Amino acid sequence: VPLAELSLMNKLIHTSLVESQQHVEILQRDPSSPLFSIKTFEELPLKKELLQGVYMMGFNRPSKIQEQALPLMLAYPPQNLIAQSQSGTGKTAAFVLAMLSRASANKKYPQCLCLAPTYELALQIGQVVRTLGKFCTDIKVNYAVRGNRVLKGTVLEEQIIIGTPGTTLDWCFKQRILDLTKISLFVLDEADIMIDTQGLCCQSIRIHRALPKTCQVLLFSATYKEPVRAFAERIIPDPIVIKLREEELTLSNIRQYFMVCQSSDEQYRALCNLYGSFTIGQVMIFCQTRRLADWLSGKMSQDGHQVAILTAELTVVQRASVIQRFREGKEKVLIATNVCARGIDVQQVTTVVNFGLPVGQDGQPDFETYLHRIGRAGRFGHRGIAFSVVERGSVELVHKIEEYFQTTIKQLDPYDMDELEKLAA
Repeated sequence: VPLAELSLMNKLIHTSLVESQQHVEILQRDPSSPLFSIKTFEELPLKKELLQGVYMMGFNRPSKIQEQALPLMLAYPPQNLIAQSQSGTGKTAAFVLAMLSRASANKKYPQCLCLAPTYELALQIGQVVRTLGKFCTDIKVNYAVRGNRVLKGTVLEEQIIIGTPGTTLDWCFKQRILDLTKISLFVLDEADIMIDTQGLCCQSIRIHRALPKTCQVLLFSATYKEPVRAFAERIIPDPIVIKLREEELTLSNIRQYFMVCQSSDEQYRALCNLYGSFTIGQVMIFCQTRRLADWLSGKMSQDGHQVAILTAELTVVQRASVIQRFREGKEKVLIATNVCARGIDVQQVTTVVNFGLPVGQDGQPDFETYLHRIGRAGRFGHRGIAFSVVERGSVELVHKIEEYFQTTIKQLDPYDMDELEKLAA
């Protein structure tokens, strides 16, 4: 799945902040720049209309990345900044607050420009602008995205422009309706995706070169690996860097078990026994193929379970809708192929079932996919539990996974209800 699609799905899922336990690292290259953090939004130089928007979003206090980043983004003189942290930690709300603070309502021309890698992500950022800026009635937003046709010679009066690099380039250099020399704040969201997507990197750099030297630049990324760092250095000279240390997937907080069955029908009966024994809030079940996922979805639906299915054939909007419904508890079971094995975080999932193990084309275990699958049950420091329901020929693969990860996967009897109930307790 393209990184941009994963990012959009995570933005749609995280309607509230994830309570991350990760530490914030600050890499400061400008020794004259003051660094301080805040513990409440009231400590920031925010207009009362913006504070009302913050309360409307349900934010009681800043997240870890916001504590460090917001004072820098709102400081005078303006500071250039690179901020790296996971989805759901409040990056979008942070730079939206900066744009709404920097935009002057009495100036009827674009002053803040935000670039996102896709149309859908641009609209999602716009939704956050509308929510946080609900009470800033004189500040308007326009979208430099495909489908938003603006005639040549149009005078843009909106203070905030959110767009994709290609359409923004057209507005600037082909239609000449966006004057980059008047932009005072430039935000580049999802820098790691920009680098990964052909053409977007060059387009973003070309737009940046046309900005005034006094323009504040804020760059946001889910990662801060070497390609992002090199890209950032081409965009921002001597930036302050704030990192929320990347969460490493680990098996230490996930209990692992496996059950051996003779056939897929017996695997299904074992799954039903498992589901009946546990008071499971919500569970993710992974299948290796779409055909198997469809079959399992049909069987569970016939038996009266509320089931959602997530496969690569769905559009990004359809996938986001499925995950949002699951997040809201409208379906208790999410059956997925590997499209959902990495990158998508639903906090209340504590149980994962492998309906068959992930294998590569050589028939050997796909260790990375296994790690990311069961990692869905142990996000953000939570304890989780993972079951693998396998046919007899796959037992050797279980032992290879144990050896590879230096972990223990305990065997369970799928028909020993006493043992299952004891485990559930």
